[in-house]
Amino acid sequence: MSSTETRRTALDATHRALGATMTDFAGWDMPLRYASERDEHVAVRTRAGLFDLSHMGEITVTGPQAAALLDFALVGNIGGVKPGRARYTMICREDGGILDDLIVYRLADAEYMVVANASNAQTVLDALTERAAGFDAEVRDDRDAYALLAVQGPESPGILKSLTDADLDGLKYYAGLPGTVAGVPALIARTGYTGEDGFELFVKPEHAVALWQALTEAGEGVGLVPCGLSCRDTLRLEAGMPLYGHELTTSLTPFDAGLGRVVKFEKEGDFVGRAALAGAAERAASEPPRVLVGLVAEGRRVPRAGYQVVAGGEVVGEVTSGAPSPTLGKPIAMAYVDAAYGASGTAGVGVDIRGSHEPYEVVALPFYKRQK
Repeated sequence: MSSTETRRTALDATHRALGATMTDFAGWDMPLRYASERDEHVAVRTRAGLFDLSHMGEITVTGPQAAALLDFALVGNIGGVKPGRARYTMICREDGGILDDLIVYRLADAEYMVVANASNAQTVLDALTERAAGFDAEVRDDRDAYALLAVQGPESPGILKSLTDADLDGLKYYAGLPGTVAGVPALIARTGYTGEDGFELFVKPEHAVALWQALTEAGEGVGLVPCGLSCRDTLRLEAGMPLYGHELTTSLTPFDAGLGRVVKFEKEGDFVGRAALAGAAERAASEPPRVLVGLVAEGRRVPRAGYQVVAGGEVVGEVTSGAPSPTLGKPIAMAYVDAAYGASGTAGVGVDIRGSHEPYEVVALPFYKRQK
């Protein structure tokens, strides 16, 4: 397959049969929306939504030194993750710049699954392969071995319970267990990117269509709808979750992104970027970098990534993501702003939208937090 050829998931025909508007995303043809992205967003917040996330990049790391390799290659303490649990972490360059943010699942004592963003999967695979030199561990590209479906929203536990006898009640957030869903073998993970309770189901591609249909039928009575990438973006934005290429880039360290907590200096041994990140941590403590804040519009105009944040006639920051918020009923944005403008309620802040300085309220992230 040439690198320019668009890839399609195992559910491609299903999406087209449902009338999805398709779009190119990181080299994949993916559903953007099926009908109304606002309706899809509201369904996830109030009922349930079903997503195809098969474009995500799965990389398996196995062997006696799998944990040691991941502790060296990533900034987190991966050896401390218990089997059956998952951890949010990052992979950085030697200079501390973020290559990607990841979820790492420990499937067994000597087996891990690293899930990378679609746009960075090859970069992460290459970096892990290179960093594996000298370790008794194997890095395997498993992108073609999995389809990934997600059911998200308050009704998702009930929907899934009707299709599996796995212990969902005992499955904590950021944990995963092998099970059978609608007769299909799956890794059932209590993770997601919407701010709601929900599950991500890793299955073989040949089982994806049957599982999608079973989930659709099981959710019919409680208002589950198929959901595309557009509402996934507004859901994660309301939940204050960063998106690579927007809130996270190679020009930022985890400390610049306000996510220094993912860097575990206390773990044993060296790791890629340790020295640079120690310097970034010191700088952040003495001179706070720009901080990531929420902005809520007073008007109706929607800010977009790259728009300048202004105060007193000066540029004090930049929008990284912006969209209308169905939950708040107003346009919202995430932006990096100078620390002096980072406190909630800071007055006099605006966004330059095509030459007009639109007033915005600075708020703490997230914009939305579900009731437990």
